[in-house]
Amino acid sequence: MNRRDFLKAAAGGAAVACTGGAQARGNLEPAPQAVGMLFDSTLCVGCKACVSKCKEVNGMPPVTLEGKEAWDWASDLSPKTLNVIKLYQHGEGNLKDQVENGFAFEKRSCMHCVDPGCVSVCPVTALRRHPVTGIVTFHVDACIGCRTCTTGCPYNVPHFDYDDPFGEIYKCQMCNQDGVRRIDNGQITGCAEACPTGATLFGSREALMKEAKRRMALKPGETYNYPMGDVSKPGSYHEKATPAYQDHIWGEKEAGGTNVLHISAVPFDKLGMPPLPERSYASISEGVQHTLYSFMALPAVALAGLTYVVRKNLDAPAEDADAIDDKGQEEDKS
Repeated sequence: MNRRDFLKAAAGGAAVACTGGAQARGNLEPAPQAVGMLFDSTLCVGCKACVSKCKEVNGMPPVTLEGKEAWDWASDLSPKTLNVIKLYQHGEGNLKDQVENGFAFEKRSCMHCVDPGCVSVCPVTALRRHPVTGIVTFHVDACIGCRTCTTGCPYNVPHFDYDDPFGEIYKCQMCNQDGVRRIDNGQITGCAEACPTGATLFGSREALMKEAKRRMALKPGETYNYPMGDVSKPGSYHEKATPAYQDHIWGEKEAGGTNVLHISAVPFDKLGMPPLPERSYASISEGVQHTLYSFMALPAVALAGLTYVVRKNLDAPAEDADAIDDKGQEEDKS
């Protein structure tokens, strides 16, 4: 049995299994009482109050530069930063929420996907989607440090702490992880609580979706009272003229949808959001895997292919074997 025949048999077996009816499952539906946040880029002023509050809630130190310890200089997500504000700037960059010669702010944190890839790829359920609220949390007691979740997230959110010999995964857990439990205790997320303009708004996914669509239906320049804190029971309002929103609610459909929604006046590709299909990657991979391995179908097909190759070699014509033996004897005589 040579290597070429082995590879052909293995590839053929996998191909037969794949063409034998592998079906992707559908996207998961939002949790029955899904909660989340709405980030409105047009309201963000880049103050980073949300970053500071997030670190306070999670007991994380600021990322500082030498001689500039008075300010958090975090520029991206990391084991020390679970929420960060990033800047889009073009040309002169003096026009707020404009593509040409303008600037805009974008928030980066866990999107709490409806059909989360990190949960799907984790082999030990260290990452879990709450069946009622839809919040995606990390559980260090179950984690084996494989870091597969870092590759399963389309937003590059989970980060592993390589500087800690007992390193673990870090990501936003919507302030509802063990030891915090703000949501379970009737509070809202720290970033939504601290935001001075209502750019980050907390609430049920359903209510936040309605609020986003309400804003997008307004005429540019029309005055609107933006709720702050909790969309269902705002503590106050931020009055502002509405911009020309993009006709796109990020997270409504992307990769199965997210519980954290974003709206903006600047296209999301300019803000660094990845291009994603409506079908979640988790639904595709799980559907194929479950189909192939149902009743041990793939191993059985692969075994059948390899068995065929072995039998073919064992049943080779006798004259071929004699020819090989004669050739060997001639070489010995020489």
